[in-house]
Amino acid sequence: MNLESSILTRTDVGAFAVPKQQKHEPLSDCVRTALDNYFNHLDGHGSQDLYRMVIEEVERPLFSCVMQHLGGNQTRAAELLGISRSTLRKKLALYDID
Repeated sequence: MNLESSILTRTDVGAFAVPKQQKHEPLSDCVRTALDNYFNHLDGHGSQDLYRMVIEEVERPLFSCVMQHLGGNQTRAAELLGISRSTLRKKLALYDID
């Protein structure tokens, strides 16, 4: 088996799935559960770009929800997120968020 075929991507292992629960959990606990599930599903296969995958899994809904909440106002969204408008615009383009 070559290196390429031994590395699983997030889609190979069901992304970072977290079972839905009725109780409220801090985001950090959800991230921990998702990562534990991810590592359990690797089944001996390698992984790469884990940091990028996790950041994308968090950023995409973050930017989408903030933009929806603020009616698409990029100035207010950037202020709320604590980032520059140019950074926000780059992220919105990256994730294809209107």
